[in-house]
Amino acid sequence: MTDGLDITGAYCPVPLTHKEQIVLGHGSGGKMAADLIAKTFLPAFDNPALRAGDDGAVVDVPAGKIAISTDSHVVFPLFFQGGDIGHLAICGTVNDVAMMGATPLYLTVGFILEEGLPLDTLQRVAASMKASAAEAGVQIVSGDTKVVQRGKADGLYISTTGVGIVPEGRVIGGAQARPGDVVILSGTMGDHGIAVLAARGELGFETDVQSDCAPLNGLIADLLAVCPDVHVLRDPTRGGVATTLNEIAKQSGICITLNEKVLPVRPAVVSVCEMLGFDPLYVANEGKVLVILPRESAGQALQAMRASKYGAESVLIGEVSAAPAGRVLMKTAIGATRVVDVLMGEMLPRIC
Repeated sequence: MTDGLDITGAYCPVPLTHKEQIVLGHGSGGKMAADLIAKTFLPAFDNPALRAGDDGAVVDVPAGKIAISTDSHVVFPLFFQGGDIGHLAICGTVNDVAMMGATPLYLTVGFILEEGLPLDTLQRVAASMKASAAEAGVQIVSGDTKVVQRGKADGLYISTTGVGIVPEGRVIGGAQARPGDVVILSGTMGDHGIAVLAARGELGFETDVQSDCAPLNGLIADLLAVCPDVHVLRDPTRGGVATTLNEIAKQSGICITLNEKVLPVRPAVVSVCEMLGFDPLYVANEGKVLVILPRESAGQALQAMRASKYGAESVLIGEVSAAPAGRVLMKTAIGATRVVDVLMGEMLPRIC
C-alpha cells in the first residue's frame, strides 16, 4: 500500500494497436506497421506477388524490352474535383510508361505519411488507387511506408515506379519527330491545374472544372493498333503543352508550329486563366497525350483516338518542320507568328 493506493495489480499497459490517425509507430517496422499494411494496403492492392510479403516482387514478363518510369506525387490538397493523390499517382506512372509505347504491367508504391494523418483519409486514397489500377489493368506488386513527424509533410506523399513491356521493333520517343509530321492533342488543356488550384480555395474563385486525371494506356493501345508509325507520345503534365513541345523540339532538332485557332481549352479554364494572368499552354494536364506522327496517318489516328473514352476531343494542333531547329512557334489568330518558349519558374505550385 502506498498513500492508500493499492498497486499490487498495477502493470504497464500494452500500446493500443488501433489508432484513428497515423502515428510514428506506424513507421517503426514493428507490429503497428504490419497491421497498417495488413488492414489498409493488402486489402486494396492484393495480388500473389504482394501477398508473398518479401522486400521485392518476382513477376512474369512477356518477351520484349522493359520500359521503367518513376514519379513522385506531392499534390495539395489531397482531394480535388476529378481526382485525388492516389488516382494521380497511379495514372501518372501508368501514363509515363505508356508514352514509351509500352504496355504497363506492374507498379511499386512508396508512401510518406505524416504523423496525424487520419486513417480514413489513407484508406480513401488506397481505395482510389485500387480502382485506378484496376481500370489501367496493372498490379501494385511491392511497396514501402515511412512516417515523418507532424508538420514535415502535407499529410501524404506517394512515389511510384512502373514497369511495362515494349514490343520488339517499336521505337517511340522525344527524339523521333520528323519534318512533315503533325501534332495531335487528345483534348482540352489546363483542366488539372485549374481544378487543383480551385480546390485550395486560396484565390477566392469557384469553378466546376474537373481534373482530367486518367489512365491513357487504353487509348494509346487503340491508337498504336491502327497507327504503328507513331513517332512521339508525351503527356503534357508540369509545364503544360508548351513546355512539353519545347522539350520534344530540342530532342528531335526540329520546329513545331501550332495553330492558335484550334487549341482546345474549356471556357471556364480560359476565364480563370484570364483572371489570374495564366496561359493555358503552360497549365498542367494529367489525362492528355500529345501524339506526333506522319501526316498521312493523322486521319486514322484521330478516328481511333476520338473513339476512346479519353480521346473524344482529340484535335490536330500543329505540324513539324525542319527549321528553326529546337523551336516552337505559334500562328496566332490574327495571322502573326510568335515564339512559344518553355515555362520560366513555377506558375502553379504543387499540382502533380
